[in-house]
Amino acid sequence: MPHNAPPSLVPHETTSAAGNTSPGALTARAARLNVQMRHHAAQDVIRSAVEAIPRLALVSSFGAESVALLHLASRVKKDLPILFIDTEMLFAETRTYQRDVAVKFGLTHITVVRATEISQYDPDGRLHSTDPDACCTLRKTVPLQSALQKFDGWITGRKRFQSGQRATLPHFEAEAHSDGGPARIKINPLAYWSAQDVQDYIEENNLPRHPLVARGYPSIGCAPCTSAVHPGEDPRAGRWRNQSKNECGIHFVDGKVIRQGAST
Repeated sequence: MPHNAPPSLVPHETTSAAGNTSPGALTARAARLNVQMRHHAAQDVIRSAVEAIPRLALVSSFGAESVALLHLASRVKKDLPILFIDTEMLFAETRTYQRDVAVKFGLTHITVVRATEISQYDPDGRLHSTDPDACCTLRKTVPLQSALQKFDGWITGRKRFQSGQRATLPHFEAEAHSDGGPARIKINPLAYWSAQDVQDYIEENNLPRHPLVARGYPSIGCAPCTSAVHPGEDPRAGRWRNQSKNECGIHFVDGKVIRQGAST
């Protein structure tokens, strides 16, 4: 399994706000990090990122598979900043799970990120039913991008097996925004893990499952837009059921929102 690789070769370079964070420079830096870490374990990728990027955060939905990445991160740095986006439409079980996992793993630096303009753009809480893309932008994408302004890199739980834009996902990638926003490094420690790797890691380490998993929710988002999955269905069939939408839109390529494949 990918998480059993030998110890890492920690890169001897750092990324900081004072350094060169132009898209070109970050692309070159990400390429160097990928060469150094291509055959190393997920935990070593996290450790390398922590040492190479002083202003680093991990973004987690505390969803069905999030516990694997959170556990790995807790083994490296318990006070690593973790951003948890509360859309104010989450399942109550997700909020409880977030608190329970934080205590169990000793995570001490969790920031709950919320939108500040909901009352202006979604006063009756019905935007998800009329324009789900706009709802995700309002409640997830904009708040996250605002929270990431103070960081030079962020860790995600994306994986290659989730297909679409993720099929060739590297451990490190440069994220640039066409609107002139700051460029930063995005780290994908689980890029080479399979779906079975994730489940094996959770079981081998006896990690707590999100309570909704046992009730037929293999992929968990906001309550109004998530339903249980029936036997034989795709694991993400319950996300935005009967709609063309299948991605919350918090990931960007060349400054554009990516809506294909599974979400973080």
